[in-house]
Amino acid sequence: MSFLTFKTRDGSDWVPKYLMDLKTELCIGCGRCFKVCTQGVLKLMGINDDGEMCDPFDDDQEIERKVMTIEAAGACIGCGSCETVCGTNAQTHAPVPA
Repeated sequence: MSFLTFKTRDGSDWVPKYLMDLKTELCIGCGRCFKVCTQGVLKLMGINDDGEMCDPFDDDQEIERKVMTIEAAGACIGCGSCETVCGTNAQTHAPVPA
């Protein structure tokens, strides 16, 4: 199987690996991935007492914890920055078949 391949500045082959999944059970909501993503792919969300996603800044909600979610998967450029800074390996990245 061949994958979508690009060239780096020096002409080397580069296969981008795109953010495919983010496991909320592993995410600690630290925000490091959000800070390094230049494409606006991620969004911080809260999880309430019932285990439902909610606005983490809503004062009327009882937030149990915060997690990162994928808001704009199609905006991912496959740079891998978010994966590099994730301390819990909550993210799954994969190349796209050509």
